[in-house]
Amino acid sequence: MIITISGRAGSGKSSVGRALAKKLGYKFYSAGDVRRDFANSKGLTLAQLNEQAINDPTSDYLVDDYMKHMADSEDNFVIDAWLGFYCFPDSVKIFLEAKGMVRAKRIFERGSYEEKPKNVSEALRVINAREDCCLKRYDKLYGLENAYNYNHYDLVLDTSDNTVVQTVDEIYRFVQNKIYK
Repeated sequence: MIITISGRAGSGKSSVGRALAKKLGYKFYSAGDVRRDFANSKGLTLAQLNEQAINDPTSDYLVDDYMKHMADSEDNFVIDAWLGFYCFPDSVKIFLEAKGMVRAKRIFERGSYEEKPKNVSEALRVINAREDCCLKRYDKLYGLENAYNYNHYDLVLDTSDNTVVQTVDEIYRFVQNKIYK
């Protein structure tokens, strides 16, 4: 079984994905890590790579090829990928949502964004700009008007008030119900 976890920046995709994979005994992958590694190899930040990708989709195709290879060669994994639902159409598709300021606070406190926002409001501006950039690319490259449309997903969860453990438990119950139906 392949489980894709998509969602907005700061919604908990990576944290939840890692914890869910561990609970299931699956491998965990992150499409974002592939893009970050590619950006670093080019001496770019992820934000710079995303801007560049509007006119040069090389980095998007790199991630697409990586995910296509995984779909053809592996099973039983969890992947955090904004376009997981699209690249793995037969997966269990999960979307994580959270209120904007909650996501911004998580991003700000984590301190992992290359842009290093100075406060929570700036973090919200940065993540919204990144998401807008990515959504434009997805529309241009794949004809996806809105990758965040809930109709693409099997389960949508708001993580605003949840811990990682609570969110993982909800997804785990959902997955178990799908397996044993």
